[in-house]
Amino acid sequence: MCAPDSSILARIKSRLKADKRLLAIYLIVYFLWGVGMNEVGKTLEIARFTYWWQVITVYLLYMVPVSLVLRPYPFFKQYAYGLVAMAFLEFWGYLLETSYAYPGNILDQWLGIRNFSLAMSLFFALYFPLGNWLVEKIYRTIFSVKD
Repeated sequence: MCAPDSSILARIKSRLKADKRLLAIYLIVYFLWGVGMNEVGKTLEIARFTYWWQVITVYLLYMVPVSLVLRPYPFFKQYAYGLVAMAFLEFWGYLLETSYAYPGNILDQWLGIRNFSLAMSLFFALYFPLGNWLVEKIYRTIFSVKD
C-alpha cells in the first residue's frame, strides 16, 4: 500500500491552520447551522441525529475541517469534493444508525426511499461552498478585512 504523498498532507495541514477569529466564526456558524438543521429535520420529520452531541462531531469536528481544506477551491470544486465527504458521512450515519430517517418522510415520498441518502448528500454538500462564502463574508464584515 502506498503512503500518502507528503506534499498533499503538508497542503492539507497548512489549510487547517486558520486565524483564530476565523476559526471561531466557523465554529459558531456551523454549530448554529447544525442545531438549526437538526431541529428542522425533526420538526418536518425528515431526519435527525440519534444523539444530541452529533451536532458537535458532525458539524464542528468533521464539516469545519473539510470546509477549511476546501476553502481555496472555486464553488463547484468545493461542491464536488464536499459531495464525496457528505456521501461517506451519510452512508456511515445511516449504516451505524446514528442518523435516523423518519419512515415515509417527504423526501421518501417525492424521490423514493432508495434515493433518500443520495438526496441528503447532494443537499448537504452545498454546505461547504455556502458555508465558506458565509463565514468569509462575516469575517470580512466584522474585522473590516479587504481583498
